[in-house]
Amino acid sequence: MKRWLPVVLFAALIFVGSSIPGNKAHIPFNLWDKAVHATEYAVFGFLLARAFGLRRWWWAIVAGALYGVSDEFHQTFTPYRSGNDLGDMTADLVGSIIGATAWMLLRRRRADGTKSA
Repeated sequence: MKRWLPVVLFAALIFVGSSIPGNKAHIPFNLWDKAVHATEYAVFGFLLARAFGLRRWWWAIVAGALYGVSDEFHQTFTPYRSGNDLGDMTADLVGSIIGATAWMLLRRRRADGTKSA
């Protein structure tokens, strides 16, 4: 349970952030927004991989991507949020891949007894 608590708290943070109404001006593709999504989900992917463990770390990518899709759906009910944005979902997936892979590489390096760079 102690490995899953940070995951649950971070998922709640994402949910609360997605519940904040957006602004009236919708920008179709905003690079800053995609970078924020990727960074947010890199942290989430890292925490998920830590919770799943070394043998099932890759499930973090699946779980992160699915949570990203559900987050986009949730935003369709939030005022001035577009939701179902394929660019955001892609950034969430990429972030989940980066975070989960980073955790796995760090963990394997540690398990091999080698020092990190």
